[in-house]
Amino acid sequence: MKIALIGYGKMGKVIEQIAIVRGHEIVSIVDINNTQEEFNSEAFKSADVAIEFTTPATAFDNYMKAFAADIPVVSGTTGWLDQLDKVKKMCEKEGKTFFYASNFSIGMNIFFAINKYLAKIMNNFPAYDVKITETHHIHKLDAPSGTAITLAEDILKNMERKKRWTLGKEEQETDLPIFAIREGEIPGIHEIVYDSEMDYLSIKHDAKSRQGLALGAVIAAEFTAGKKGFLGMNDMLKF
Repeated sequence: MKIALIGYGKMGKVIEQIAIVRGHEIVSIVDINNTQEEFNSEAFKSADVAIEFTTPATAFDNYMKAFAADIPVVSGTTGWLDQLDKVKKMCEKEGKTFFYASNFSIGMNIFFAINKYLAKIMNNFPAYDVKITETHHIHKLDAPSGTAITLAEDILKNMERKKRWTLGKEEQETDLPIFAIREGEIPGIHEIVYDSEMDYLSIKHDAKSRQGLALGAVIAAEFTAGKKGFLGMNDMLKF
C-alpha cells in the first residue's frame, strides 16, 4: 500500500517506521516546510491513503487538501471537532473517505468499551461520583485530550445523573469534571474514578509509548484503503 504522511513530528516518524516494517511504501511526506507543493505533487496524488497527525489549527485544512486530491484520510489529530460535521457531510454527499479516532491504541479502544459498560452499571448506584484525570506530555496543545472527551461523552450517554463535562472543576452535581495535567514526556494516562463514602473504584489506561498509537493508525489505514464514507474504530474492531 502507498501511504502519504501528513505531519512528520514524533508520531509521523514512528508511523513511518511501523508502516515500512509492515511492507508499505511511504510515497509522500507533507510537513510544515513543504505543505503546498507536496499536496499538489504527483507523489501525494499516487497514495492509497494519507495518515494525518498534525495540530488542531491545521488539521481541517489538511483534510480539505487531501480530499481535493481524492485521497482517503486517516486522522488522529484532536481539538478540531467543531468542524467534524463538515467532514461527515463531505463523506456522505461527495464520496470522500475519512477515518477518525481520538485514540488509535487498540488497548485504549478496549478501555473505551469497558468505560461504556462500567458507566451503565454505575448509573444504578448514585452514591458514586465520577471524575476523569488525563496526563500528557507538555507539548500537547489541547486540553482536555480528545481521548478524555470521548471517555466523558460515553459516560454522559450512559449515566443519567451527569449532564455535561467540565474542565478542572465541578460547578454542579450534574457535572463530570475532567482534570488535565501536562508533565514531562508522558505519552498518555487516562484514569476514571468512581468515589463514594464507602469505597473507591478506578479504571486506568497508561500508554507506555507512541508505538501503540502508531500501529493502530497504520492498521486503520490498511482497513480504510479502498473504502468510502466516514469510518472509525468501531467499524474496524467491531466491538
